[in-house]
Parts: sequence; C-alpha cells; structure tokens
Amino acid sequence: MFRSRAKEEKAATVGSPTDSKQPRDPQAPKGRPTPKRSQAQSQRRSVASTPTTRKEAAKRQREERRTALERQRQALASGDERYLPARDKGPVRKFARNWIDSRFNIAEYFLPMAVVILVLSMIRVASLQNIALLLWLVVIVLIVLDSAVTGFRLKKALGERFPDENRRGAVAYALMRSLQMRRLRLPKPQVKRGERP
Repeated sequence: MFRSRAKEEKAATVGSPTDSKQPRDPQAPKGRPTPKRSQAQSQRRSVASTPTTRKEAAKRQREERRTALERQRQALASGDERYLPARDKGPVRKFARNWIDSRFNIAEYFLPMAVVILVLSMIRVASLQNIALLLWLVVIVLIVLDSAVTGFRLKKALGERFPDENRRGAVAYALMRSLQMRRLRLPKPQVKRGERP
C-alpha cells in the first residue's frame, strides 16, 4: 500500500513474459505458422545437401555450370529463348536473327570462295594467280557493299518494329551472323529464305 511506484513498475517488468533471460522453446514457432511436413522435410534435405568442404562446393559448382552449358547448347539448337546466352536473348536480337536468316547474303559464301581463291593462287600459273587476286578484290568489295546495304535496311526495320526498345549492337550482331554459313549458325535459323521475319 505504501510502496513506491518505481518498485511496482520494476516488479511488473521482472515478471513479464517477454523477459530476455527466460529460455525459449526452440521448437515453438517464431511468429509464423508451423510449416507443413513436406516443407520441413525439403528444408532439412536442402540443409543436409549443402556442401561441407570447399572440394564439395567446387564439385557442385562444376556440375551446375555443366548442366547450365548443356541447357544453353540445347537452346541454341532449338531456339528456346529461356536458356539462350545473354547476347542472343530478347525480341530485338530474335528479329535481327530472323531478318538475316530470311534473306540471301553474299558474306555467308565467303569461306567457300576463299578456299577456291586460295587454291587458284597456289597454282604456279601467272594468269590463274592474277584471276585469284582479282577475285579476292571482287569478293571483298561485294561483301562490304552487301553488308552496308544490309546494315542500313536492318537498322531501318528495327527502328520501325522496336521504336522504344534498346537496339544497341543488334545490327553488328546480325552482320556477324551473316558472315557465318547458314548451316553453321547458332541459334539455328528459325525461318526459311524469303519468309517474312
């Protein structure tokens, strides 16, 4: 009855259930619903499967990298957008690929023509070597002109189709693709020649 108010408050805080010195039941839920048995088991498995040594962690990383590369390789063959490398992803790059694949490019025949010209230049006949040199010049000029026209037309088509999206590097990407033979291109061509992209 004649107690001070400070002593009463002190007694109330000592007896409160939120006392930090009181041991807490480790099995009790911590402000969230108890997980279902299947969730708890999957959490235990994931904890159990975490690597304990650096060797195991490195091995797991190698396996994950290998599976990711395999998925990427399959995506390049099938054209699956989800697993393509970053340089091939997106609607702009897909349109650029299809635009190049749908048309005839002189640059894609560079390798076969180069082999023919190289064989001609190795023959020890002066007239054939002159023809080979002239062919080199013609092929290079044709490829440069074709690439310039292709780049200009593709840039215009990309500007019309994707006015608000980032188109940076798409023309260079497409021109590099046009240098490869159609059969060897990755991701594999999804459109036929003459088909609209």
